[in-house]
Amino acid sequence: MTQLPATMNFIDHGKGGGPEVLVPAQTALPTPAADEVLIRIMATGVNRPDVAQREGSYPPPPGASPIIGLECAGEVVALGASVTRYRIGDRVCALTNGGAYAEYCVAPEAQTLPWPKGYDALHAAALPETYFTVWANLFGHGRLAAGETVLIHGGSSGIGVTAIQLAKAFGARVITTAGNATKCAACLELGADAAIDYRTHDFAEEVKRLTDGRGVDVILDMVGADYFARNLKSLARDGRLVIIAFLGGFKTEADLRPIMVKRLTVTGSTMRPRTTAEKGEIAAALAAKVWPLLEAGKAGPRIFQTFPLAEAAAAHRLMESSAHIGKIMLKVAD
Repeated sequence: MTQLPATMNFIDHGKGGGPEVLVPAQTALPTPAADEVLIRIMATGVNRPDVAQREGSYPPPPGASPIIGLECAGEVVALGASVTRYRIGDRVCALTNGGAYAEYCVAPEAQTLPWPKGYDALHAAALPETYFTVWANLFGHGRLAAGETVLIHGGSSGIGVTAIQLAKAFGARVITTAGNATKCAACLELGADAAIDYRTHDFAEEVKRLTDGRGVDVILDMVGADYFARNLKSLARDGRLVIIAFLGGFKTEADLRPIMVKRLTVTGSTMRPRTTAEKGEIAAALAAKVWPLLEAGKAGPRIFQTFPLAEAAAAHRLMESSAHIGKIMLKVAD
C-alpha cells in the first residue's frame, strides 16, 4: 500500500472576495470518518455554489470542510471503519460536502458512485453536482413524467445541459432558454425541442406560442425573482415551478392569483443541507436509472474548458463571464 503524505495542496480562498483570492496553499490531509472514503483527486468540477462560497454568501454547513469544491473523481486511498462498498484503488466520483479543490478529499460512502464504464476522471468528476441536483429537483420535486413539457432556464449551463438530456431521455418535450444564438444552437444539438434567446425574446410569450397557449408542466429555474411572474404565467394547469438558485435575485412582487387559479406548485431546494441519507437515496436512484444511460451514450457531461488546479481563479473568472457551454473543470492529477 502506498504511503499517504501528511500534507496536500489545496486552493485557499482566504477571507473571500473576487477570483484573485483563490491561491494554492498547503494543509493537512483529511482523515475519513467511519462512513467516509478518502479520495486521491484526479479532477474536480467548478460550480456556481463555489463562486458563492468564495464570495462569502454560501458558507459550508457545520462539520463540512471549509475548502471549496462539491464534486470530484479519483481513486479511493483510505476507508472509514464502516465502509463496505469500496476497496483501496477503486475509482469513484463523489458529491462532496466541500473540500474538492484539493489533492485529497473525504466523502461519505453513500454519496459516491463508480465511474460509468468508459469514463475518464474529467468526465466522471463532471457528473455529481449537476446530476444529483437535476434528478432531485426535476424528477423529484418537479415530478416530470413522460409526455409532459418542461421549460429549462439556462440550458447551456452545466445544470441545463444535464436537464435537457435527462428530460429527453425520459420522454419529455423540452423548451429551454439561453443567452445567445450560439448557446441556443447548442441546446438544440443536445436534444431540446425549442430554444429561446431570452435577450431578444420574451420567454413567456414564446412558451405561449410554442404550446398553443397551454403552457408547460414543469419549469426548472435558477434565476429566481426576475423570472418569477413570467414563470407563473408560463405554467399549465397543475404545473410545477422548481427554483434551484437566485441568479436574478430572491425578492420580488408578483400576482399570486395564477397559483390558485391554475393549481400551481411552487417549490425548490438546495443540495448541500440534505443529510447523507437523503443524498444517498439520490445516488442510488442515479446508479439504477441514470448510470445505464451514461454508459449507453444517451446522456453525459459536456466539458467546455479544463484548468490546472492552481489556476482555479481563471476557472472562476470564466464561470462568472457565463461564456461557457457545459462544465468548467479543474485537473488535479493523472
